[in-house]
Amino acid sequence: MSELALADANHQPLTFEDFKKENGMVYWWASDLMRMLGYKELKSFQNAIDRATKACITLNIPHYDNFLATTRVVDGEHQRDFKLTRFACYLTVMNADPKKPEVAAAQVYFAEQTRKFEILIQSSEEFERLLIRGEIKEGNKTLASVAKSAGVTDYARFNNAGYLGLYNMLNVDLARQRKIEPKELMDHMSRTELAANLFRITQTEERIKNFGVKGQRNLEQTHHEVGREVRGIIQKNTGRSPEQLPPQKKISEFQKQLKKGQRKMALEDRVGKK
Repeated sequence: MSELALADANHQPLTFEDFKKENGMVYWWASDLMRMLGYKELKSFQNAIDRATKACITLNIPHYDNFLATTRVVDGEHQRDFKLTRFACYLTVMNADPKKPEVAAAQVYFAEQTRKFEILIQSSEEFERLLIRGEIKEGNKTLASVAKSAGVTDYARFNNAGYLGLYNMLNVDLARQRKIEPKELMDHMSRTELAANLFRITQTEERIKNFGVKGQRNLEQTHHEVGREVRGIIQKNTGRSPEQLPPQKKISEFQKQLKKGQRKMALEDRVGKK
């Protein structure tokens, strides 16, 4: 377990398991995990914790049970900290900065360790897809509300206009081309394609609000224009049109892995188990 370790005062290696605590629950201090991952202070580490918490929420797993905000007394001083479950540590590691060598090594470590919990996710990109997919769901709700207030009466036509701008085809045609059910299109999109759709959604909302766009036809035209602009960005940066981007493993498949793995981790660390 040397991939995820610190040295104690005698310079002896202490592994991830050595930092496990038990007090009504099995947990790890976020500040200990932070140092293992090469971060200097909890403030800079907060982004990884926030992203991990967001992933937990997206999975409909109670995040308060896995990320317990508290204070810790260190050298007589009270410091803000978190008690993290094993699953919370895993999510945090996979959502930390992979450019840090300690994080990269830890992600390999956890990818290997979590096999026994039947979690077979190999990279942080899949977590990116999960997070962006969640943002798209929320973004679509907001866009629908904004569009309705601006005069959309036929949301299907409004939505199709955005797809036509981005893909040069309707979503049903894109689904047919990819041999995927239309309702599952986004669950098979890569991080790049999901990000493009999120940008299309958020920028359409911004343009409607900032330019006071009103009426079904004008709103459709706006959505189409934004989709067309995002299409150009994808073509410029990838050398391919959005409809040519290859589909990926279905997001819901590793969502099931994560939820099942979380339950197994909780049983593994259940205090007082026989």
